[in-house]
Amino acid sequence: MNDNIPLHEFLELEYLGGNDGSGVGEVRMPVKPNAFGFTQNLHGGAIATLVDLTCALAAVRSTTFDPTVESLVTADMHVRYVGRPRTDHVVARAEVVRSGSQLIVVDCKVSDENGHVVASADFAMMKVPLRRPLTEVAE
Repeated sequence: MNDNIPLHEFLELEYLGGNDGSGVGEVRMPVKPNAFGFTQNLHGGAIATLVDLTCALAAVRSTTFDPTVESLVTADMHVRYVGRPRTDHVVARAEVVRSGSQLIVVDCKVSDENGHVVASADFAMMKVPLRRPLTEVAE
């Protein structure tokens, strides 16, 4: 995966453990003002970005994904925001439910460091032919 994604760097997303073939992804995010909304609470979009990356990581780890010939794209994401973090970081843990030839279904939970659930998500990714970067289209 590309580690130089400006949004991920801005949110300070950090990969945690896991092995290829496991179908599990874990990513940690600090609860800091750059991830807050206008109420000075963790923004739902920051949580959704955390979920998206964590589920993609789980999907990559569960398949023979080859980034030179295919892309993984988010097909569907439903996030339920169920609480507020009570610690300085949140951790998303995603696990592949089903990995088909094209569609990969993933469950994800976001919790604070004390295990208090902040969000729950179900997610689907699709394998598609390699996509060109948008910067090529704009030129």
